[in-house]
Amino acid sequence: MRRGAVGGALAVVLAVAGCGGGDEPDDAAQACAPAGKPVTLEYYSWVPGMDKVIDIWNAKNPDIQVKFVTGPAGPDGAYQNFFNGIKAGNAPDLAQVEYDSLASFRLQDGLVNLADCEGVPEVKDKFVPWTWQQVSFGEADAVYAVPQDIGPIGMYYRADLFQAAGLKPPTTWEEYYAAAKVIRTKGGHIHHFASGDVNWFLGQIWQAGGRWFSVDGDQWTVNLTGPESQQVANYWQRMLDEELARPMAGWSDEWWNAMDSGQIWTWVSPYWANALLSQNAPKTSDKWAVTYMPQWTAGQRAAGNWGGSTTAVLRSAEHPFEAAKFATWLNSDPEALKALNENGGLYPATVEGQRMPALAKPLPYFGGQDISGIFAEAAGNVNADFPWGPTMTQTYSDVRDGFAGAVEGKGNLNSALESAQKSTVDALKSQSIPVAGG
Repeated sequence: MRRGAVGGALAVVLAVAGCGGGDEPDDAAQACAPAGKPVTLEYYSWVPGMDKVIDIWNAKNPDIQVKFVTGPAGPDGAYQNFFNGIKAGNAPDLAQVEYDSLASFRLQDGLVNLADCEGVPEVKDKFVPWTWQQVSFGEADAVYAVPQDIGPIGMYYRADLFQAAGLKPPTTWEEYYAAAKVIRTKGGHIHHFASGDVNWFLGQIWQAGGRWFSVDGDQWTVNLTGPESQQVANYWQRMLDEELARPMAGWSDEWWNAMDSGQIWTWVSPYWANALLSQNAPKTSDKWAVTYMPQWTAGQRAAGNWGGSTTAVLRSAEHPFEAAKFATWLNSDPEALKALNENGGLYPATVEGQRMPALAKPLPYFGGQDISGIFAEAAGNVNADFPWGPTMTQTYSDVRDGFAGAVEGKGNLNSALESAQKSTVDALKSQSIPVAGG
């Protein structure tokens, strides 16, 4: 079977770890045989309102019933519970797994390859191409999850404040820096800097064409200190040094108050942020607008991504055929996509889903602007060549700790990345994962 570079390296990792790759076509075909009897599946997700979406499926599919299970988000404990359950044989049949965690699940041999499951390859062309790259790891005959939602990044900005200050929405990061200086003279900040939001920072590296992990032959290469990472780190270090960005814990009451009182003028964030903004900054309704991310190179429309999940069939599932059927319906059926957006605020990974009327409509909070087209275009401009590493939880934690120190004057953002580079390489080596250099 032909493999892409990332898939080949993961196969080596699984062999070193003593795991079966679980991705041979014959095995997948056997695993995806219909049960021939009514089955009940268990699906774990932390998306709000997911139970209402499952009710739609259950009403139409009496022979494949889905029991909804919820709890903490993946990084907050669910993933470790899944790993334990996979080993014990009692994990849920299906689970919400974020893109950046799929490699970790493959390392644990925790995913069923759905490539030969009826109906799965047929929906490939419905999805934004880079999302299928994420779930296939670049392998020709592999699908380790079905894309669910994505987080293409745009820029939310206070249109009223920009207009009053005589500023136009910045189209480049240099224009953004120049606007930040003007905004500071008005007593505000153009953006906050949350040391804990590493994914936000990484989304800008993604936009710039960088990546933290890649594969060279059969070895992982870790590159947290590449030129794109340094560019983004230098940029925000300058913003911090000149007090143009305000250090502040994201998602805190202090931060939301700043967003709702004109202290923070922009938020570089994905589509899913619009619901959070309207809920948590209600006094500024009708004052915000949306545009594209500022660009590192003038004239481009490159975008990064922040967030998004898949629906994966876990290795311990007894009925992968039926599980795959539910997963494809959940993430590609128009009725399901509409319900996912209305109940959970998800931004679909399918091209058609991004054009559905539930999204393409004026939003009063944004002055009647239809913001869907900006994010749909951004989704198509995300670089497909962006592999995630097999130890993302540890990498995030180390970068987060380093950024917190930099905000307090202990080193800087680049030195934080240098430290996390070393600890990530050490972590890979400690798990006998082939890694180049160090």
